[in-house]
Amino acid sequence: MVTISSADKALKTFYLGVLADQLNVGVNPLLAKIEHTTADVWGKEIKKLAPYGVNGGIGSGEETDNLPASGSNNYAQFTLALKNLFGKIELSDKAIRASQNSAGAFVNLLNAEMDGLLKASKFNFGRMLYGDGSGLIATTVENKGGANNMLTVNSCKALMEGMTIDVYTSGDTKDAALSGARIVNIDRATNTITLSQSAPSKYGAGYKLYVQGSKNNEITGLEAIFGDSEYIYGLKRSDYSFLTPYKKTIDSTVNITDMQDAIDAVEENAGGTIDFIVASYQVRKQYVDFLSKNRTNIDYLTLDGGYKALSYSGIPFVADRFVGENDMYLLNTADFKLHQLCDWRWLEGESGSVLHQVAGKACYSATLVKYADLLCERPYGRAKCLMKKHPKIA
Repeated sequence: MVTISSADKALKTFYLGVLADQLNVGVNPLLAKIEHTTADVWGKEIKKLAPYGVNGGIGSGEETDNLPASGSNNYAQFTLALKNLFGKIELSDKAIRASQNSAGAFVNLLNAEMDGLLKASKFNFGRMLYGDGSGLIATTVENKGGANNMLTVNSCKALMEGMTIDVYTSGDTKDAALSGARIVNIDRATNTITLSQSAPSKYGAGYKLYVQGSKNNEITGLEAIFGDSEYIYGLKRSDYSFLTPYKKTIDSTVNITDMQDAIDAVEENAGGTIDFIVASYQVRKQYVDFLSKNRTNIDYLTLDGGYKALSYSGIPFVADRFVGENDMYLLNTADFKLHQLCDWRWLEGESGSVLHQVAGKACYSATLVKYADLLCERPYGRAKCLMKKHPKIA
């Protein structure tokens, strides 16, 4: 007979390993190349000594001259707070009792919940990887004809039906009327979403959407490195030139000359080696179109995790839905580490149980947790290209 105890055991012994593996490798090809480590984690923070420049104790001279003065390595201390990543499922008591005499039915019930949790976690973790840590997923634009529960946004790329969101005013004040609203429908042709709650009045432009409770609480993704914020990793950018990566605006569509310029700039100035290129789907189409027009063969690679990629001079070139529509990143993945307090774990009670009755409800919940953040120890060793002109390629 299936019981809460046996369900609890299944979550801990069978499902946890599968979920952790999928969330560490199966999110996207970039995350699959990034090392996960518990090093440099001190309490609730990541503290990393990052070397920059060269040792100053070198020189040449006459045989009777004094030896060169010593000059130690240069270090800067990066500091990041561990981010709290959660995923939660609920099982109703009724559903558990209905399947308690059929192990197969109960397994199907658990599988359905795990598949849903995995899909949502992959989507959000993949989105955060290319974000700036703020958690912003969309901004409203003028919505003249929509109802009070409809919002027209600048992009639906980071939105999905079923997401629970918070809406903030243009002054970054949470609007309580739309706190914890679920997205019930998305019209991607018009970038209009319908929410489960109605606001007191229609929203105009400038309101900001975040995943529930996530504002300024997400991992420090790629855009934090390439963004214009004054500080990164606790340091002021203007005090350390190595905190500013290479960026270039391209007046045409993507081409190998500008790509190679970016790669050469990184190798020449930072001593880094680009080993991964990721762009939006539209920019990847531009690249394929460029190769076709120049009668150049299109080469492909198979990456760890089974991912397929184009090849630029042996460097994997992939597309991701969460990259800005005009953007291309050229990265050295060896400089990135996902620092974590521990791998994915179930939140356990005092008795070690992971399934807990929800207060006042006839259902049980389990919460998957991870405390981690992404850190790049050499921010200037990567590049970003922005395509200024952006003709659509079918």
